[in-house]
Amino acid sequence: MRNFLSLILIIIVTSCAPTSEQTNEIQDLEDFLSSVEEENKKDGPVIYSASWISSNFITYDSQKVIADYGTRYTLKSLERSRQAASFDGIKTSPENRRMLDILKSSFVMPPPLDNALASELSQITTNLEAMYGSGEYCFEDGSCYDLEGFESIIDSSRNPSELLRAWQGWHEIGKPMKPMYMRMVEIGNQGSIDLGYEGLSDLWFSKYDMPAEDFLDDTDRVWDEVKPLYDALHCHVRAKLNEHYGDEIVPKSGPLPVHMLGNMWGQSWSNVYDLIYEEQTESNYIDVTKIINEKSIDEIEMVEYAENFFISMGFKPLPETFWERSLFIKPRDRSVVCHASAWNLDPVNNDLRIKMCIEKNEEDFITIHHELGHIFYYQAYNHIPTVLQAGANDGFHEAFGDLLTLSITPDYLVDIGFISKDEAEKAKQDPIGLLMKQALDGIVIVPWALMLDKWRSGVFNGKIDEKNLNSSWWNLREEYQGITTSYPRSEDYFDPGAKYHIPGNTPYTRYYLASIMQYQFHESLCNLINYDGYLHECSIYGNKQAGDKIISTMAMGQSLPWQEAFENLTGSRQLSGKSILNYYAPLKEWLDEQNKNRICGWE
Repeated sequence: MRNFLSLILIIIVTSCAPTSEQTNEIQDLEDFLSSVEEENKKDGPVIYSASWISSNFITYDSQKVIADYGTRYTLKSLERSRQAASFDGIKTSPENRRMLDILKSSFVMPPPLDNALASELSQITTNLEAMYGSGEYCFEDGSCYDLEGFESIIDSSRNPSELLRAWQGWHEIGKPMKPMYMRMVEIGNQGSIDLGYEGLSDLWFSKYDMPAEDFLDDTDRVWDEVKPLYDALHCHVRAKLNEHYGDEIVPKSGPLPVHMLGNMWGQSWSNVYDLIYEEQTESNYIDVTKIINEKSIDEIEMVEYAENFFISMGFKPLPETFWERSLFIKPRDRSVVCHASAWNLDPVNNDLRIKMCIEKNEEDFITIHHELGHIFYYQAYNHIPTVLQAGANDGFHEAFGDLLTLSITPDYLVDIGFISKDEAEKAKQDPIGLLMKQALDGIVIVPWALMLDKWRSGVFNGKIDEKNLNSSWWNLREEYQGITTSYPRSEDYFDPGAKYHIPGNTPYTRYYLASIMQYQFHESLCNLINYDGYLHECSIYGNKQAGDKIISTMAMGQSLPWQEAFENLTGSRQLSGKSILNYYAPLKEWLDEQNKNRICGWE
C-alpha cells in the first residue's frame, strides 16, 4: 500500500510539473515580453520623435519619413500581435497574460501581414492626417482660410450668412479624403480578420475587459439615463436661438442648424451662451478671457497655472524638458497640426510635451488643464512596463483631463488670483448661469461622442458604404444630437473628414466614456474630502487627499482591468449617468420650468 501511494504521489507531482517542452514555451514567452520591453525603450522615442516632427513640420520630407517609420512600426507591431497570439494556451502570470492580450489587440487599423499593403496603409493614414493639418479653402474672391481662420468666424460671428459660408468652406476639405478613407477601412478590415477578429468593429470594441456586446449595451444604458437632460437643454437652446434669429434661420421645431451653434462641429455650444442665457446681473459673469488679457498672461503662463493645479494636489512638477520642447504658440513660418495633444515621447527619460496653438482665451485655458491631465497621467505610470503604460481604458485619459476642468470654479479662480471673493460669491448667486455654461460643453458632447463611433462602426462592418457615407452621418447626427444642415449634403461630400478624429483615425468612444466618468470621479472625490455643498461648486484644487486617490489610480496604468481602477477611485465598478444628473440637477429643474409651453423634441 505504501509503495502504491508513493507511485500515485509521483504521478500527481509529475503530471503537475511542466514538461521540458512547456518549460521551453514559458521561457520563450518570457523572452518575447522582455524583447518587447527592450525594443519599446530603444525604438519608441525615435518613432515618437519622427511623429512629432511630422506634426510640427508638415513637409514632403517629414511626411515621407513618418510614413516609412509608420510602415516599419506597423509591421513590427503586427508581428508582435501574431507572436502574442501564439502563447494563448500557455499558463503564465496574470500580468504577463494581460500584456499578451494588449499586444494582440494593440491596433486600431491593422494591415494584413503583407509589406505592400502595410506600406499602402501607412501612406494613406499619413496623407489623411497631413491633409487635415494643412487643410485650407479659398473662395472665389481670393480669400483663403485654414481651420483656425474658419473657427474664428464660427466661434464669434452672429451673421448667419457668414457662419454658413465658413462652415461650408472648412467642410470642403473632406471631399478628396473619401476614396482614401474607404481604402484604409478595406485594408484594416482584412488585417483585423487575419488577427482573429470579425473585423475592425469587433477589434475596436473588444478592449474593455468585458464582451463587446455587453460594453455597447452599457453605453446605451447610460445614454438613456442622460438623454432627458440633453433633450431639455436642446429644447431651450432652440427656443432662444429662434428668438434671436427668427423662424427662417432657426425654426421653433425640428433639429438645430449645425452652423448656428458656435462650434465647427456642433460638439460644444458654449460660444452661443450669451444668446442662450441672460445673466441676472451683468456683473455676475466671470469673463476669464477678459481677465487673461487684462493681466497680460501669456501662453506659457497659462500652462503654468494648469501645472500649479496638479502640484497643489501633490503631483511632482513637470521636467524642464517639457517647457523647452513643447509647442505652445503657432509658428508663423510653417504649417503644423494645431489640434491640441499631449505626448509621452520617452517614458524612461520623462520626455513629456504638449503641442497646441494656444489662444489667450477661456476655452484654451480650460483645454490646457485638460491636456496636462494627460501629461501627469503619463508621469504617474511611466515606471511600469511599457506595454502597460496607458489609461485603464481609453476613456480614463480623457476623463482625468476633464475632471480638472470641473474644478475650475469661482473659488478656484479666487485661489489663483483671477477674481475676488466678492466676485466669486456674486457668481455663485446665479448657479443656473454657471451650470448652463458648463452644460453647453459637458452635456452637449455626450450624444456627439456616442454617435461618431456608431457611424464609424457602420462603415467598418459594411452597413454604411460609399452610397450612403455622408447621408448616414447626418442621419445619425439628427437622431442622437437633433442637429442637421440647412440644406441637403450630397454624397459628393465627405463631411466626417472635417473632424480630426476621422482622418486622424482616433477612436472616439473614449470621449463618450470620459464625458460620463469625469462626473463619477468628481462626485466620488468631493465625497472623499467631505465637501458639503452643491456638487458643481466643489473644487479639488489644493487637496492632497484627492490627489493621492488620483495618483494611485493613475499609477496603475493598464495593469489591471479598468473596472478595478474605476473602483479604486469611485468605489463602484459600473458606469452610471447618476453623477452627471446630480451635478446638473438645479439646471434640469430650471430647464423644465422654462420649457413648459414649448415644443420639445425634433422628430
